[in-house]
Amino acid sequence: MNAAIRVLPVILFAIFIGCKPEVSKTEPEPEKKGPTPIYWKKPAGFPDPVYDLSKNPLTQEGVELGRFLFYDGILSRTNKVGCGTCHQQQAAFTHHGHDLSHGVDDKLGVRNSPAVQNMAWNTSFFWDGGVHDMDLVPIVPIENPVEMDEKVVNVLAKLRNTPNQSSKIPVDYPKMFTAAFGTDEINTERMMKALSQFMVTMVSATSKYDYYKLGDANALNAQEKEGMSIFQKNCSSCHQGELFTDYSFRNNGLTPVRINDLGRAAITGKEDDQYKFKVPSLRNVGLTAPYMHDGRYSTLQEVLDHYTEKVQNLKTLDPKLIQENGKTGIALLPSEKIALIAFLRTLSDEQFIRDAKFGDPGIGNAF
Repeated sequence: MNAAIRVLPVILFAIFIGCKPEVSKTEPEPEKKGPTPIYWKKPAGFPDPVYDLSKNPLTQEGVELGRFLFYDGILSRTNKVGCGTCHQQQAAFTHHGHDLSHGVDDKLGVRNSPAVQNMAWNTSFFWDGGVHDMDLVPIVPIENPVEMDEKVVNVLAKLRNTPNQSSKIPVDYPKMFTAAFGTDEINTERMMKALSQFMVTMVSATSKYDYYKLGDANALNAQEKEGMSIFQKNCSSCHQGELFTDYSFRNNGLTPVRINDLGRAAITGKEDDQYKFKVPSLRNVGLTAPYMHDGRYSTLQEVLDHYTEKVQNLKTLDPKLIQENGKTGIALLPSEKIALIAFLRTLSDEQFIRDAKFGDPGIGNAF
């Protein structure tokens, strides 16, 4: 056989091998280092937040840990009362239908549960403003004898002792703390920061009113727009801006009923602060009945009737509630009240109260 012919197959084989595409090598996924950052953006028109995010950067793992803690009854002495017991999502995180909230052993509190929403903008917390740092807020209900009636040190011990069978879904908190903070150390600072991370994400800014402000002229009907004008004329001096509160403390003419609750004065010790309470945000106000610090009014109609007919001229009554003719309250016609209520209901944020990322993860609580 011709030598050239014998060499040809070898040459062709070499060419074939040389032209064979390289098998792609799968690069190993880089080992995950640390929690996953979350980019938090304030809604259009909102002011800058008060809460310092640089001292507690949001992460997916930190927010999720905070959500579990928020709903877990392990924070209470009975292991049945969580934050979510008195702050229920469908009611914009208030205790719907309860004028005064019920805590451990069904004990009755002295004030109505305020809404948990847009917390990053709060300059103080609770009806009397007794706390000025969101990271310290959970300590108050945890150690309140009629709310959770527990000691923070006991909560930490219980968290370290998980997973266990105290909840529907056993939660491994040491593992969750590791994911959120890098190690399984469970301490007060980490627990509070995780709860704050979750609460910072609880932003309500997708109501009909918000869509109107973003440029959708048809988001509000004629009656609602009329109500907005009435609101701006009569109510916006206290319920200011996109957050619908100036975070001040004011006496709105309510005579004490069940107890002599001094409000802000119980914190400051000042006589001039007697019966002054924090101006609440009106976002989701159509969902958060009953109203006032003691839940005495069941409907928005009753609230407006108070401002037109029942404001008491107490020593510390807010001057804005004294008319030029000396009468107390706000002058509103019945038709104006109807329009005003229609506008207030446009502040309801259906997306906020249905968003699964704010919901109970199913660990089980006493609702």
